[in-house]
Amino acid sequence: MKKQLIAALVLLAPLCISPVQADQKSNGPVAQAPGTVTFYVTRHGKTMFNTAHRMQGWSDTPLTAAGVEVATQLGKGLKDVPFTAVYSSDSGRARETAKLVLAAAGQSNPIIEESSLRETCFGSFEGTLESVTWEPVAKKLGFKDFESMGKGLGKSEITLDQMMDTLASTDPSGQTETAAQVRTRMQNELRTIAGKVSAAGGGNVLVVSHGMAILTMLKGWAPDDQLREPLKNASVTKITYQNGKFTVGQVGDMSYVEKGKQ
Repeated sequence: MKKQLIAALVLLAPLCISPVQADQKSNGPVAQAPGTVTFYVTRHGKTMFNTAHRMQGWSDTPLTAAGVEVATQLGKGLKDVPFTAVYSSDSGRARETAKLVLAAAGQSNPIIEESSLRETCFGSFEGTLESVTWEPVAKKLGFKDFESMGKGLGKSEITLDQMMDTLASTDPSGQTETAAQVRTRMQNELRTIAGKVSAAGGGNVLVVSHGMAILTMLKGWAPDDQLREPLKNASVTKITYQNGKFTVGQVGDMSYVEKGKQ
């Protein structure tokens, strides 16, 4: 396992080149007009690097036992939602999560992998401890340390965009993505998927992606006060596409996981 992990980091880390309001009270599908697309956008299950608090962008580590469990619970919670299409990033942790969700939901859709749905590329910071990586960013932005910067984000004293762009400016390799780069590729991908599914009559679409990338994509689509907290593993953000417009429901909804525990 250790050799596989090192190999994955060596291959992925150096090459970071950027390629209607939903019903928030119900976990089941809602009636929708022809051509309407409802996205269930979820963050992957917990991984080794999540557990170790290390930077994990385009590098990849496998799901932990807890990650497998929460992905399975999510799938059980989504068993009453028939998916027209399933997409994931091409990272192993997202692909595995999609497989587990579908299996637990009793569905067998093909999983379409898209590199545009990847997490933010962290360039030379891939695999480093989060606290060590973000400390210089915190100081540049006027905070005492990483922890106080996180609290500042929650209090609207700073934005995620500022954090990401400052990190990118400190990467000596120049490979860390800016917020605008991540947002552009993520939003463009969702528009592409929405167009295809809508033209085919619409339906529900499962998208498995990554925490920071999802939050960055949502800026401009959802109120900023909904984008202050990190997304939990296997949380769901429901987005409806109708007549060319995206409408975001609850961000980071864990009710599907809770339903799957029952």
